[in-house]
Amino acid sequence: MQVKVVTRILAANDRMAEENRERFEAAGVYAVNIMGTPGAGKTSLLERTITALKDRLRIGVIEGDLMGSDDAERIGALGVPVVQINTGGACHLDANMISVVLHDLPPLADLDLLIIENIGNLVCPAEFNLGEHRKIVVLSVAEGHDKPSKYPIMFQESSAMVVNKIDLLPYVDTDISRIRRDALAINPGLEIFELSCRTGSGIEEWTRWLAASRS
Repeated sequence: MQVKVVTRILAANDRMAEENRERFEAAGVYAVNIMGTPGAGKTSLLERTITALKDRLRIGVIEGDLMGSDDAERIGALGVPVVQINTGGACHLDANMISVVLHDLPPLADLDLLIIENIGNLVCPAEFNLGEHRKIVVLSVAEGHDKPSKYPIMFQESSAMVVNKIDLLPYVDTDISRIRRDALAINPGLEIFELSCRTGSGIEEWTRWLAASRS
């Protein structure tokens, strides 16, 4: 019975995700779903990304959290439209949540890039399609090098992996080559970016790829 219930939930979500995708494509907006654990640096990556691209692309953001609006306030301070989703306990965003808040953003035709920051979690967000064009996972070197092997679905479903906080490598016992090796063993086509949101190292390569991936 549990399997049947989960199957129905995912099927209903996939139908709504397809409707979202049709809306995005009709409007010409490119949507990405940023996932990762709490503290990996997802919001810091958004800040760096928006700063680098907002003069070239019209960007909107959907922020997902259990509670609070701190991240949305940080993004709003950069002068881009942002809407907050508080799930109140759900560990992931779903396609219906995205559909409901789209009317709180500018018309989709007035955007080039929609960035969705998902709930901090390496499990559930990977399983729920939002209608996005690409899923992107963010890791911090402070999390250790075992995350791809422990959470393979996240890396299997993602188009790109951002390894953040590389400025901390001298101070943590993390083998970044193992992160890369294990992630590519799961998903050989995974794009990998090693960067530091604090120092800005690697940001240009990441933003260049993101902008180019729209085509």
